[in-house]
Amino acid sequence: IELKSGILNIFLKTDIAFTQVDLWLGLSYCDGKWNKVTVNKEGSIVSASMNELREQTLEPRAQQLKVNSPVYIGGIPPEIQKFYKELGLEQGFGGCMKDVKFTRGAVVNLASVSSSAVRVNLDGCLSTDSAVNCRGNDSILVYRGKEQSVYESGLQPFTEYLYRVVASNEGGSVSSVWTRARTREPVPENVPTPSRVHSINGYSIEVTWDKPAGVIGVIEKYILKAYEEDGPNVPIMSAELADTSMLRGVLTGLHPFTNYAVTLTACTLAGCTESLHALNISTPQEAPEGVQSPTAISFPTFLLINWSPPKIPNGIITQYKLYMNGVPIYTGNGTKYVVKDLAVFTPHQFLLTACTLAGCTNSSQVTLFTAQLPPSHVDAPDLTVLDSRTIYVQWKEPVELNGILDRYIIYIANNEQNFTKWNVTYNSTELFLDFTIQQLFPGTEYLIKLAACTEGGCSISEVSTAVTDESTPEGVPAPKAQSYSSDSFNISWTKPEYPNGIITSYGLYMDGDLMQNSSHLSCYAYGLAPWSLHSFRVQACTAKGCALGPLVEARTMEASPKGRIDVFATVDGSKGVQLKWLAPNKPNGRLTYTVLVTGLFYADQ
Repeated sequence: IELKSGILNIFLKTDIAFTQVDLWLGLSYCDGKWNKVTVNKEGSIVSASMNELREQTLEPRAQQLKVNSPVYIGGIPPEIQKFYKELGLEQGFGGCMKDVKFTRGAVVNLASVSSSAVRVNLDGCLSTDSAVNCRGNDSILVYRGKEQSVYESGLQPFTEYLYRVVASNEGGSVSSVWTRARTREPVPENVPTPSRVHSINGYSIEVTWDKPAGVIGVIEKYILKAYEEDGPNVPIMSAELADTSMLRGVLTGLHPFTNYAVTLTACTLAGCTESLHALNISTPQEAPEGVQSPTAISFPTFLLINWSPPKIPNGIITQYKLYMNGVPIYTGNGTKYVVKDLAVFTPHQFLLTACTLAGCTNSSQVTLFTAQLPPSHVDAPDLTVLDSRTIYVQWKEPVELNGILDRYIIYIANNEQNFTKWNVTYNSTELFLDFTIQQLFPGTEYLIKLAACTEGGCSISEVSTAVTDESTPEGVPAPKAQSYSSDSFNISWTKPEYPNGIITSYGLYMDGDLMQNSSHLSCYAYGLAPWSLHSFRVQACTAKGCALGPLVEARTMEASPKGRIDVFATVDGSKGVQLKWLAPNKPNGRLTYTVLVTGLFYADQ
């Protein structure tokens, strides 16, 4: 169906025939009033009428018309047009329509059923004062000149105008066809405040309003906005309503127990206007949301339970209920509770319920443990001496842990430090039940104790004792030989750096001969010659063998020389004498000589 150049054209195309009805209208429809158009198919007769004018034709090989596809009114989408090129369809309808109805069914409200992007003006019809613009003889001259474009101002908003161009010269003139143009509608004015607001629940409200008066153009949509009264001047929630025939809408996503100011916004294609005033409403309370599980400060025999208010209270919290292992143990408004008389390190299931006047909400269930303590008792470790430097330690897990076993620690002390200093030789969270202690000293008594630890602390066992196998001494010291007279020595020494067992004897060698074998750490040697050189070495012995220390040398003190000094004199010229002498038989030290001469000497002139 097309209205073009004063002709109402009806095209009906079936699989086997093509039928066309042309109804001449001229400009009779351009009078600013509504025109009733009827298109009818009865059997083989296809007819079209507008007001009192009517035209019909016979459809060859008539078929029953069954409509099972979408019905497009005012134009069809571009993707559909390519399938019906033979119809010569032109640009979509640009006027006004209302009260569309079919033979069967109710009157169609185009504003509510329209889903296509094709624009059809459904409101704001032409007024009678614009009818003059439809008549060629009564048209108004807008522009005269040689330019090929013109800008016209001062028009009425949302009004349709017809334009045509006349080109003329001295030989005559030619006119274009009439072209329609409609001015845009203005932004709505005087949008009313919502007339009624009531709560559906704590999250939704229903808003009712009156249609804005004096809106020129088509209202495209309504927008409901809710502002928190004490919040920022930005809507916390809004809803767009495209069905403008409905003067009622629901606004969701609100917060319970909150004061809101609700406004109405009306929009045309030119823009939107919000009501100057708002309607206030308070949403009702709802059950809390985001109830958090309780937490606890753990002690060995009691729990201090704490909880925070719900993240979203949705009202005034009237009470809390605390459940332990499915049994309620507390009801009230507090946020902490002490659970007493519990066993050490035992699990308990807790759940918190928070309530408002509208209902209650549970938290997720949480498992809380009482605190750990150190193990009740730790058995002394079993020790096995493997060799002179290795001890193998074994132990058992404590029977009563009082928690989760975290680590074992082995402490060791030896008799070299008088058992006063305890060193950690093993500290591991790998819960093995044995350990080999290496790089020990041979022939040494060791004290070993075991600690078993939980997060509650450590318990230490009694001490176990073991002695490593003996070995030959190491680090035998060099002796100190001191002479306080010309015929004797005082010799002393210390214990070996590593005795590697019990020292059974010390041997002192002088000049390669064993001169003393005892447990003493000193010796006195006498009857020696003055200034005589001697060597000394100490030997230390255990049951496993002996070891020698380094060799040292020392001399006795000096004494007066003994014996006769023979002197030999030889004349050396008239003024010199050469003297020679022999050393005494027993020098008894490092000698120095003094020559004494008596007689006359020449004096220097």
